[in-house]
Amino acid sequence: MIDTAIWCAQRGWPVHPLAPGSKVPAANCFRCPRERHTPVGCPCLEAGRWCHGFHAATTNLDRIREWWGRQPRLGVAVSCGPARVVVLDVDAHTSKQPQRDRLLPGITIHPSIDLAGLENGFHTLALLAAYRGQQNPCHDETTLRVETASKGMHIWYSLPHGLQLRSSSGATGAGVKAALAWQVDVRAEKGYAVAPFMRTAKGSYKPLGTARKPAPLPQWLAKELIRTGHGVSASPAHTGRMNRQMLRRTDEPIDGLSRLLDSVRDCASAAEGTGFTSKLNKAAFTAGGLVAAGRLFEAEAVDRLTEAAESARPQQRDKIARIISDGLTAGARRPLHLEGSS
Repeated sequence: MIDTAIWCAQRGWPVHPLAPGSKVPAANCFRCPRERHTPVGCPCLEAGRWCHGFHAATTNLDRIREWWGRQPRLGVAVSCGPARVVVLDVDAHTSKQPQRDRLLPGITIHPSIDLAGLENGFHTLALLAAYRGQQNPCHDETTLRVETASKGMHIWYSLPHGLQLRSSSGATGAGVKAALAWQVDVRAEKGYAVAPFMRTAKGSYKPLGTARKPAPLPQWLAKELIRTGHGVSASPAHTGRMNRQMLRRTDEPIDGLSRLLDSVRDCASAAEGTGFTSKLNKAAFTAGGLVAAGRLFEAEAVDRLTEAAESARPQQRDKIARIISDGLTAGARRPLHLEGSS
């Protein structure tokens, strides 16, 4: 275990101990659970002892040797946020399929698509990749992939500069703030992943193929993670800039959306007779298709549509909001992919 901890730390991944044979953070003192205090000011952390899970994660080799030298059977976990990695945790457990609108949040799966046999995270991640016309991350031999003790898979990627992601579970539905796909967890900020080569009572975490480091996060996955609510940033302004950079192809116009928005703005020159409602609906429908295809961030779509519409009809805000909402919903049923993608 100490070799695994050092191997991770040497790659810049902060590590913290797991209970022997488990994937649960190791307890340290009895005082902390009784007092239920926060990690801030915890005497264990201040004294260089592990406590509070990923809050104690470190790359300090002397501290790592002291921790695992004292308890060699401690497991190893990587704190994903400070390590600048995101890990897709694909669940292999067979489960009852939920309603199809909960399989891929924000994506409408047409009733004509046969979902018979879809039972776990391997299936939903493959479905998402096929829907976007991209390689299934489970088959990405360029990046670190780890078979888990339960025969699932951890897919590791490094994050681009400026992108910060939040963790989520593979649960989807009402009340869930972020989810990439049913039965696919996301390990990122304020989350941890069991280290490669780790052994638990239920089995080992075995790297697959030859890749032993995370490849850069593919742009299409970055778009999906941002679209599904995983984006985190220090300020809304920075988030907006980051989202626009990640979600828009700057070398290609976005399927005439700007032209459609200009036609909406042109309605300001006349109060009636300009087809304002139909023009705004067409622009919203197009934007909905771009959002569903992962080519435009939904918040940006709403902002751009609202700005164009209110510049022409500032007195019709309620009506504008309804048209935009209906148009985006309808457009989401017909994603606008790049030419040559499926």
